[in-house]
Amino acid sequence: MFLIVQNDPRCPAGSCSRLLADKGHPFSTIAPYDGAALPDPASASGIIVLGGEMGVHDTVEHPYLARVISFLRQALQAGTPLLGICLGGQLLSYAAGGEVISRSPYGEQGVCQVELTGEGARDPLFRGLPDPFLTFQLHNDSFTLPPGATLLASSHACPYQAFRLGQATYGVQFHPEVDPSIVAAWDLLSTPKTDHLSSFLAAEAAFNKVSQQLIGNFISLAATPRLS
Repeated sequence: MFLIVQNDPRCPAGSCSRLLADKGHPFSTIAPYDGAALPDPASASGIIVLGGEMGVHDTVEHPYLARVISFLRQALQAGTPLLGICLGGQLLSYAAGGEVISRSPYGEQGVCQVELTGEGARDPLFRGLPDPFLTFQLHNDSFTLPPGATLLASSHACPYQAFRLGQATYGVQFHPEVDPSIVAAWDLLSTPKTDHLSSFLAAEAAFNKVSQQLIGNFISLAATPRLS
């Protein structure tokens, strides 16, 4: 059973849930912001932790984030394969001893190119992806590499785009899960309103190819039996 942790009602799983269903993997979506309890991460085949408009340090306004951080530390201890996306990657970095910079100079919005490091080009998460590749960004905060992490990707604006801890625990700053409906909804949330949808639609074919490959790679990694 895969587990999707949704941190914000406005940040759904998008293609993550569709690909899990298409590949025949059962999954459950947990919404801790709505009071849902987080299960033992060791019981999951793999975990995907989604993004959110809030920041890692906003635990007073969003106290459930403290539970998510604790859950991530348990997942790290258990060695459960995990993919943290945007806020999910920031929470993972923080849980593992990294730093998250609020309103950092590395913010990005819209369709952007990301480049793989040498380690990233060899990593199974990025198998079959072009280098550089197109993805979608919507972040102001950014993470640093936690102790022991391997840098896998960076961009011109943001030096830390993806990292790996252990064998199959990943944090990414970008959004491989989005689709036109998600991007359109996010455009409406901005003040003043933005139009990231137009550029997203223009790049949608390339984006979908990359994102489906990346998410599929993670699902395959997580579904492979692990040595105890």
